[in-house]
Amino acid sequence: MYLQLWIVAVLGILSLQVFGIKINYEGDQVLQIIPQNKEQVNCLQHICQSSQLDLWKPLQLEDINVTGVVYVRIPSIVLQSVKEDLLHCSLSFELLFDNVSQLMGISEGTKRIRSKRSTTNYEYTKYHSMEDIYNWINLMSQSNSDLVTQHYLGSTYESRPMHYLKISKPSNDSKKIIWMDCGIHAREWIAPAFCQWFVKEIVQNHQKDSRIKKILKNLDLYVLPVLNIDGYIYTWTTDRLWRKSRSNHQNDTCFGVDLNRNFNAKWCTSGSSTNCTSNSYCGISPVSEPETKAVVDFVEERKSDIICFLTMHSYSQYILTAYGYSEELPKSYNETIKVAQMAAAELKKKHGTDYKVGTFANLLYEASGTSQDWVHDLGIDFSFTIELRDNGTYKFVLPEDQIQPTCEETMAAVMTIIEYVNDKYFPNKASTTFGDLYPIALLFYILLTSAPLV
Repeated sequence: MYLQLWIVAVLGILSLQVFGIKINYEGDQVLQIIPQNKEQVNCLQHICQSSQLDLWKPLQLEDINVTGVVYVRIPSIVLQSVKEDLLHCSLSFELLFDNVSQLMGISEGTKRIRSKRSTTNYEYTKYHSMEDIYNWINLMSQSNSDLVTQHYLGSTYESRPMHYLKISKPSNDSKKIIWMDCGIHAREWIAPAFCQWFVKEIVQNHQKDSRIKKILKNLDLYVLPVLNIDGYIYTWTTDRLWRKSRSNHQNDTCFGVDLNRNFNAKWCTSGSSTNCTSNSYCGISPVSEPETKAVVDFVEERKSDIICFLTMHSYSQYILTAYGYSEELPKSYNETIKVAQMAAAELKKKHGTDYKVGTFANLLYEASGTSQDWVHDLGIDFSFTIELRDNGTYKFVLPEDQIQPTCEETMAAVMTIIEYVNDKYFPNKASTTFGDLYPIALLFYILLTSAPLV
């Protein structure tokens, strides 16, 4: 009977996805499970695989380990059977969400009427559909044409344009590039929200903030608000918890590639899957997806000018350095980890939020084919993955009332990284404030007033 229920559930979800009918998570639960020995690990892996459960943490079955925390979503139709299987394996569990649909917020509610006339009344403390974000990109470049320009990066699998914003002040000197992308994983809505917040803060404060002024003298900021556009739209129309792209594989039986497993960085080895139904499916080959190819073409063309690469994700509250495909430490580790620690310290000053710092593989899990590692292997040392709020309370459905504090603290961290990189590459052009000059001025004054004239 349980097998029949599982087959009905799977066929139902596939039908909803194929025909674009919105998936309802009513009654689905999220459990926290911590296996205490190898037998329990094996049993939990079997349960997750046989029932096709949605692992939220870790992403891969093989990354489940003894005393490691596991978050897993259980569809309501198999909830009873899965819990019985867990108890049969002596696996205790804690109920985190008793009804996932209640956490979905706007994606499960009525659409807000957005004002598209100007950027001044754009709601940065709300999540926005891709239609809104497209309009915002246009308005931001039109309203701030002396600072912000809109550029075409490429086209998605479903033929949607990928646009990024370039923030740049005119200069006769050669400038370097900071790259930032958000939304490579569709369900991580807080990441695109931050990209929009970041652009807003730079635009609104570039004339009065001395730090931003200094940075824009030497650096151009390139911001891609949503990388996985097809998947992001799908989270609004059909499946709020969808992660991958929407490319079609194997005769309509599999959809989507994990775009952050599709780069040519030890592609499809550790932490990636060749199973097209997996959330970590790496694709048919490195850079097989049009979205990743668009990023690769851009970075390879400008790699001599890009000095920092930032990719924004959620959840876990981490600032991660290379590598993800290996526990080996890169040559730049000491400096990049220092910068990450500085950023985490500044972030905490805003709202007291703790972020952990470390390499991707050692702090999170091994993951091959990530953009961060690919960029680092190109020779761009300052390559960071930032996993935004939260640490597990709301996971991929962070409430809108946390957008502002998340963005405020992340802004502090990102600006710390950018300022450090700017000062490293342009040491003679760092702005000098009175506070910087005061010790020199004091010494000069003492010498003038105390030294005898000859």
